[in-house]
This record gives sequence, C-alpha cells and structure tokens, in this order.
Amino acid sequence: MHMLYNSDSFIVVQFDVPTAQPQEVEEGPQLNRGGFEIVDKFARKEIFIEGALAESFSQGVQALIEDGEPSEDELDAFIERYAVMGQQPVVMH
Repeated sequence: MHMLYNSDSFIVVQFDVPTAQPQEVEEGPQLNRGGFEIVDKFARKEIFIEGALAESFSQGVQALIEDGEPSEDELDAFIERYAVMGQQPVVMH
C-alpha cells in the first residue's frame, strides 16, 4: 500500500498484490493485480479501481506528469472523473 496523493479533496492509495506466477498475455502488456483506492473527502465516498480502469487511471496520471508539473487543481480535476463513480461510504480512514 502506497499513498500516492493527498489533497484537501482526495486521497489516492495504490495497492500492489504480487502474483504467484508471472502470466504471459498475448494481447498487450499484463495488467498488474492490485489497483487504486480513491477517497473523495467532501462526498465521503470511495472507490477501488482495478484492471483496465486502473491502467487507464495510471496512464492518465503519467500523461499529466509528462506534460509538465500539474497543479493540485489539475490533478484534482482528473481524479474527480474517477471519484464520481464511488458509491461506497467512507466509514473509517
């Protein structure tokens, strides 16, 4: 578990789950097990994304970073696109 981001609006935590055996995938890169937990502090909701959605999130963050040093507002706007899918109420964090 690695906290990647913490702003007034959001927390993003990455979870890596090691696989017992590396798997060969014929189409494209292997998606790692694990994912990202996104907590919306104001809505008090969270979502855990994994698989292709987590890969898309990771690539989007990388693109923001490659374009320069994104501001907190830019990062929050990007994260919000995923956070709005959160339906799980935050009980304890």
